[in-house]
Amino acid sequence: MTGTDEKVHLTREHCLDLLRQMVRIRRFEEKCAELYSGQKIRGFLHLYIGEEAVAAGTMQALKPDDAVVATYREHGHALARGLAMGPVMAEMYGKVNGASRGRGGSMHIFDRGKRFLGGNAIVGGGLPLAVGLALADKMQGRDRVTACFFGEGAVAEGEFHESLNLAALWKLPVLFLCENNLYAMGTALDRSESQTDIHLKAASYNLPSRQVDGMDVVAVEGAAREAAASVRRGAGPFFLEFRTYRFRAHSMFDAQLYREKEEVEQWKENDPIPRFADWAQQADLLHPADKEAIEASVQAELAEAVAFAEAGAWEPVEDLQKFVTMDEVPA
Repeated sequence: MTGTDEKVHLTREHCLDLLRQMVRIRRFEEKCAELYSGQKIRGFLHLYIGEEAVAAGTMQALKPDDAVVATYREHGHALARGLAMGPVMAEMYGKVNGASRGRGGSMHIFDRGKRFLGGNAIVGGGLPLAVGLALADKMQGRDRVTACFFGEGAVAEGEFHESLNLAALWKLPVLFLCENNLYAMGTALDRSESQTDIHLKAASYNLPSRQVDGMDVVAVEGAAREAAASVRRGAGPFFLEFRTYRFRAHSMFDAQLYREKEEVEQWKENDPIPRFADWAQQADLLHPADKEAIEASVQAELAEAVAFAEAGAWEPVEDLQKFVTMDEVPA
């Protein structure tokens, strides 16, 4: 591992938690792919397999009152934020016991209690929302950070530049988290951006910025803790670019003709889960039996989540117009 930041307190318990979070995300996503093939889950489905270290590491730096704005690839963010697996899976099914009452599906998971303020199906759409949330917190004098996840594809959108510019001008408490998986849908980064080091774009707006190995969960957590601490001190926004990779296609509809299989296999050699588990074991922070115990626990949790989703009801057609206006939304 390259992440040896002193801000990360690597106890055995912390290492177990990091590994557990990454395994939970990986197995959940794999099960979703299986259920999608069985037509239990429908619509669009964007899997997070390969990028687990980013969600697991960054969430360690956030407090319960902080806000999280995510992308349409947000199942991993939701689980790492603390949403129960059952309601997340039920939301994938479109059931009324889902996190968003089945109305959001894969791309719009929401939990007010966890301050998980939703995935966003619009590329870059979460950036101005995060700026607005942070502006409200600053105006109200609240000690909060808004963490905003987005992919490198959002960099081509105007709201990326507008959001970074305003956040820097107004010194807003935003933690910008770019998950650079090198392919915006099916377009390689160097085919769409003349400057492929995304963090340098943020630096041009006078934001402190860093590029981080997004396959190293300890490096991710260390950078996130440093950045979040800077934001909390009132220094304004901070930008982190995580170099990561999705092992699966952009979505379940993607034929994945834009990259070579050899490239995917090469990145899989840097899989964040075995990479961290092997390193932690060599450092005597984990034991050989730990991964088996975590796998068994996650499989039990996953089985309960699927059963919860299967047992859920479909929302009645007569309720279709409910919760359309804000005064109808339950507290």
